[in-house]
Amino acid sequence: MRVIVIGSGIAGITFAEALRVLSVDTKITLLTKENKGYYSRPQLSIGFSQDNIEQSIIIKPFNELLNDNICVISGVEVTRIDRSNQRIDIRGVDEIESLEYDILILAMGSASFIPPPFVPFQDCFYLLNSLVDLIKLRQFRDSMLLKNRPPHWAIIGGGLIGCEVASDLTLAKDQVTIFHAMNRLMERQLLEDDSEKLLNSLQASGINILLNQVIKGFKRTTNLRQVITDSQQNHYDGIIVSCGFKPRIDLAVQAELNTGRGIKTNQFLQTNDKNIYALGDIAELPNGKLYAFIRPIRHQALWLANYLSNQQNLPWEAPSFSPSAKVNNFEAAHPYLF
Repeated sequence: MRVIVIGSGIAGITFAEALRVLSVDTKITLLTKENKGYYSRPQLSIGFSQDNIEQSIIIKPFNELLNDNICVISGVEVTRIDRSNQRIDIRGVDEIESLEYDILILAMGSASFIPPPFVPFQDCFYLLNSLVDLIKLRQFRDSMLLKNRPPHWAIIGGGLIGCEVASDLTLAKDQVTIFHAMNRLMERQLLEDDSEKLLNSLQASGINILLNQVIKGFKRTTNLRQVITDSQQNHYDGIIVSCGFKPRIDLAVQAELNTGRGIKTNQFLQTNDKNIYALGDIAELPNGKLYAFIRPIRHQALWLANYLSNQQNLPWEAPSFSPSAKVNNFEAAHPYLF
């Protein structure tokens, strides 16, 4: 059996490793845009206060997967899924233009969501969704520290990741202002009293928090950036847009798979094509939910490896899990919403 996995995050890597153990004769090929190895994506949001994060964040170099007889083709882009011929087209390797599969696993994860009004201003702000993004941000921060002053950041978005990044930058002794469109922080994850507790905790650490903000745009000068609202046009050294995530479903749309917010699957993580499955951030289950947290993603990957190797025949069910924000000096009094 030829199994192709697209994506080298926790979903794709966990699945490939588990399937290799359970099915030694299966040919497993993993395709990824990444070049730096399999790394811990949750650590990205706390990657400023730690030294040597560029190396410590790497869980496993890709060559270790090769040692396990998992073929990894890195630095490539899958451009097309040809369902009728069970083939994918790729770009980035001179010797290979297409690969055939018996089973295709879509585990591309999510991209940073950029609100449409922000799109024309992309040269004014940073995103934080990959190790490449983090390295770029750390290099910028290092250039500011050479001027003997901590940078002042504007974080656009007071959701889970925005609050984590703000907290970590403050721990690293930077100045931070959060702009949030809603009237309370992490409104999707926290009850109101926990949002208030989070607000007090972040403010106590020195973070300036602006709620009910409508961002009109951004401006960039030689050394500074502006966040433009009805009431403010303050200057910052750097701006990070953290407005949630957007599942990478373009390939699925091109292939005419059923999609919604993510790639729609049944309870067996199977798409409307019997030979194609979706895992992780992009898998939209029949209940309409996307399980974008480490424990359920890992659980999905292990379950699917067992299912495809005939070790499991019951449908996947989400395990119990309790997400939490990595924010210094904050602990929610109530369970997080999901």
